[in-house]
Amino acid sequence: MPTDMPTKCLVGVLPAREHLPVGGADRPVLDVVIPVYNEEKDLEPCVLRLHEHLARTFPYGFRITVADNASTDLTPDIAVRLARTVPEVRSVRLDRKGRGRALRTVWSRSDAPVLAYMDVDLSTDLNALLPLVAPLISGHSDLAIGSRLAGGSRVVRGPKRELVSRTYNLILRGSLAARFSDAQCGFKAIRREVAERLLPMVEDTGWFFDTEMLVLAERAGLRIHEVPVDWVDDPDSTVDIVRTATDDLKGVWRVGRALAKGTLPLDRLSRPFGDDPRDRLISGVPGGLARQLVGFCAVGALSTLFYLALYALFRLGVGSQTANAAALLLSAVANTAANRRLTFGVRGRDRAVRHQAQGLAVFGVGLALTSGSLAALEAATGNPSQAAEMAVLIAANLAATALRFLLFRAWVFPARRDHSYVQGETR
Repeated sequence: MPTDMPTKCLVGVLPAREHLPVGGADRPVLDVVIPVYNEEKDLEPCVLRLHEHLARTFPYGFRITVADNASTDLTPDIAVRLARTVPEVRSVRLDRKGRGRALRTVWSRSDAPVLAYMDVDLSTDLNALLPLVAPLISGHSDLAIGSRLAGGSRVVRGPKRELVSRTYNLILRGSLAARFSDAQCGFKAIRREVAERLLPMVEDTGWFFDTEMLVLAERAGLRIHEVPVDWVDDPDSTVDIVRTATDDLKGVWRVGRALAKGTLPLDRLSRPFGDDPRDRLISGVPGGLARQLVGFCAVGALSTLFYLALYALFRLGVGSQTANAAALLLSAVANTAANRRLTFGVRGRDRAVRHQAQGLAVFGVGLALTSGSLAALEAATGNPSQAAEMAVLIAANLAATALRFLLFRAWVFPARRDHSYVQGETR
């Protein structure tokens, strides 16, 4: 690019994407981070395998960084030995756990223009690495992710992980209007200048780090490139699926709430090439029935868990009817607020009080159904167990949910033609 060519530079806007200068050998073009915790068995063979692959197939300079997450076994010693014996390998030791913390630490300090990471088990076929980073090197994209759910991917894993993965991505699409297909595949890359602005906005330090980073990037209009991958599940994985899923759902709720309130400064990540018409729908959820139904179900699932937790807590000190009414009231307020923004795309405070009042009226319908179900159960059994109460409440809530969606769509949040109401403010 000629040095005398005029360049427009705006404060808070990323510079235009350019093909990275790859001629010099003074620094690596790619820095691949491998976060590890107690991986003394797999670390050395996996690092050597990755190094051999990059040396044989990657046409630019590279570095492999082992980010040790406070391991308690021999992992730190192995990482240090690898850094001493293999020139392209370095080791970073952290005193606290967290994949997101490890990535933030290493990426923030790296001088490589392209930053990537992959899981130590190398579940993803390494032949996808060059297609992953090539669009970032060329300047085509800002981030790149490996996707196990994209067309052309070949995946070997058990039905439990398959169900969890697809359910999680469905929740993201329904609640946060995410358009990327796979949030949790441990195979991602980002341009350094993008990371410098994006990472300070990502709060999570654990497994939700990936999802939060992608959601913020997509909402800001950054370009995310997806690569289909061949992926084989590691049967010896130590990831706690239940705990990870719980933390992820908490993260979805936190990010969704922040987006609904408009507290995230996404303008810092504005696309350098100006507005893309396809990004105008990102600010709000399209009003189609299918999209709204998916979003409503995702919000409903989270609200039901919240409701059941509140009911179990209140039931410790009060009767079933009082506990049900209090839990349903609090969860109804949260449910209306979440559906207002995430399902029906309503932003700002306009009509917020009215919507909550209408939501409480819909809550009354749910209260009548659930309270009536409890009364019928008590009349039939005399002194039902808490398990029986919970089962009846779940069934009653399913019926109330269907009616609630119809009332929300037809009465509380009816379709309107002006885009400021349905899709957020116009540009």
